[in-house]
Amino acid sequence: MGHLVTVATCSLNQWALDWEGNTQRIIESIQKAKAAGARLRVGPELEICGYGCLDHLMEQDLYLHSLEMLRRILLDESCHGILLDIGMPIQHRNQRFNCRVICLNSKILMIRPKMWLANDGNYREMRFFTPWMHPREVEEYHLPRMLQAIQGATHVPFGDAVISTPDTCMGAETCEELFTPGAPHVPMSLDGVEVITNSSGSHFELQKLETRLQLIMEATRKCGGVYLYANQQGCDGDRLYYDGSAMIIVNGNIVAQGSQFSLNDVEVLTATVDLEEVRAYRSAISRGLQAASSNAKYQRIQTAFELSSEEDDFDIEKRPSPPIKPRYHSVEEEVALSAGCYLWDYLRRSGVAGYLVPLSGGIDSCATATIVYSMCRIVMDAVKEGNSQVIDDVKRIAKYKGEGVLPETPQELCNQIFSTIYMGMKAQSSRETRQRARDLAEAIGSYHVNLDIDDVYNAQKALVVDTLNFEPKFKVHGGSHQENITLQCLQARIRMVTAYEFGQILPTARNRPGGGSLLILGSANVGESLRGYLTKYDCSSADINPIGSIDKADLKRFIAWAEKNFDLPCLHDFLTAVPTAELEPLTESYVQSDEADMGMTYAELTIFGRLRKENKLGPFGMFQRLVHDWSADRVKGPDDDAPEYTPEQVAEKVKRFFHFYAINRHKMTTLTPALHCNPYSPDDNRFDLRPFLYPPFWKSWSFKKIDWELEKIKKRMAKK
Repeated sequence: MGHLVTVATCSLNQWALDWEGNTQRIIESIQKAKAAGARLRVGPELEICGYGCLDHLMEQDLYLHSLEMLRRILLDESCHGILLDIGMPIQHRNQRFNCRVICLNSKILMIRPKMWLANDGNYREMRFFTPWMHPREVEEYHLPRMLQAIQGATHVPFGDAVISTPDTCMGAETCEELFTPGAPHVPMSLDGVEVITNSSGSHFELQKLETRLQLIMEATRKCGGVYLYANQQGCDGDRLYYDGSAMIIVNGNIVAQGSQFSLNDVEVLTATVDLEEVRAYRSAISRGLQAASSNAKYQRIQTAFELSSEEDDFDIEKRPSPPIKPRYHSVEEEVALSAGCYLWDYLRRSGVAGYLVPLSGGIDSCATATIVYSMCRIVMDAVKEGNSQVIDDVKRIAKYKGEGVLPETPQELCNQIFSTIYMGMKAQSSRETRQRARDLAEAIGSYHVNLDIDDVYNAQKALVVDTLNFEPKFKVHGGSHQENITLQCLQARIRMVTAYEFGQILPTARNRPGGGSLLILGSANVGESLRGYLTKYDCSSADINPIGSIDKADLKRFIAWAEKNFDLPCLHDFLTAVPTAELEPLTESYVQSDEADMGMTYAELTIFGRLRKENKLGPFGMFQRLVHDWSADRVKGPDDDAPEYTPEQVAEKVKRFFHFYAINRHKMTTLTPALHCNPYSPDDNRFDLRPFLYPPFWKSWSFKKIDWELEKIKKRMAKK
């Protein structure tokens, strides 16, 4: 009996409810796996329907169509001769399950339902599915009539079992199960399962890959075995980008790792592994005693299909895949690649003519524009590599030079699919911001519009003057706070309307064949959204926001990186400029500053955001934490760059944050959908579910508790 086994995993760019497209990509991955000599192929979680179907997972049609697509795969003879692990939803005894269907040569060997469902952060699996609550138990699933004839039977095993071949034993766990304390791979390994598959629908977050990879490596480092990880890749119709990174790990060592960011719709990863290495690795006495004493015994579903071949043992050209070092991207690279790939998927699948961003001359809109340029670079690299899907998409979208004519540079592509617009005010907008916007547009090749909105602003302001016989004034001209805010918001909202006006008409005005419209991109960063430092229905209102869950510090790091790596020297001026909304008139003694307006720095906003969401702290708990972390009297380490404040100043900062967070929370209900990049995003629609009408925090019990705690601290300090 042979001991060399070639296995395959994959990353697929699936799209929710794209039934035939998803199925074709699954079939293509199977064909590629077979062509590479693999005898086992594993695919992503819910790959037939797409992971991001959300409440469609409650619809009966979805389960019918999933079975119809499974039938198509089973009947495709090009998918025979290889053991298949396919992800799809299944209804069993009037309950919905997230399942793995293990198939071979048009027959279903077993169906393995997910036991531990992902139900935090962006995940809501308990809303759609029932977990399988019977470890190592199996019952019979009644096949629908469309599958009975193919199966030659009416029932197949359904439950927590494993597949036994003449040469090895294979088990499956799904995504979240890996992350649980009692992960199924542990009892499986103790019961002799040597090959474990993991089908995932894991989305991107900045620097999340290392955590994921360490968990997978640790799984087989401790238990031994072959671990195949598959994941979805791309935007499948929601705020999430699934970051692929399919991998194969043997005894804690990576032997194959796929791309994290890619425009390839199908990426198949193969490796040859030696089963004898697994058996030798597991020969430790302590492990043997645990295995012998374990009562966790799995039912084995038998098949005569072998994953290995004795002939391969005599092929001296074939060898086990050697270990490789894990590959990680820097934060700056992740911003450029994740948002770039996400925006391309969104553009090509939405059917529009391109993007438009209001370019203010500040670093946030600069980051959004640079991300679009990153997208163009990624696309042109794929075109040069001969990616047929990308080439077809570019020909369909970029049509200014004629049907079927491909752009030759990222700047050429950018000019055809990306427009930027600077909307200034004669008294508020500085020459510097206007010039920075013009310089960036020229460097990246975008079609740039430079205009002033004074006429529209004055006409709209005249409505108040003529109707109410009252002329509002800016603060610098003696106006009240409310007058000042009214005039600032008026400008901001005019810019939103103007952006959409130009987005609707620009392709037609530029004589684009077929006309079309542009999607508007937003540029509000995560800190501004968290603090509510934006005007409701201003340019923060857009179709998609690629930077909506990225903080200011990471955006600056990205721009500094892009300045060198994208050869854009004009970006340096954005890094050194003071962040300003430019909604108030400029004077010799006053220039509006974002951080001065907010009463806190962007770095402090990041800390507030993480403590609020990730550490789950309210006002009192946050004060208790920060009064130590930000103490001016603390002992500082070499990497301690936190601010230094007195207890009174910390209390004021915390109160100010929660006050403005509460009164501005209503803005989050209309926040532009943003690419999810950070675990403390304030996205109200899915990720961060909270009220938007709060009691006044200044009168709250939690603020009173802060005051009492502050008095205790002051008394203790007075005794020293």
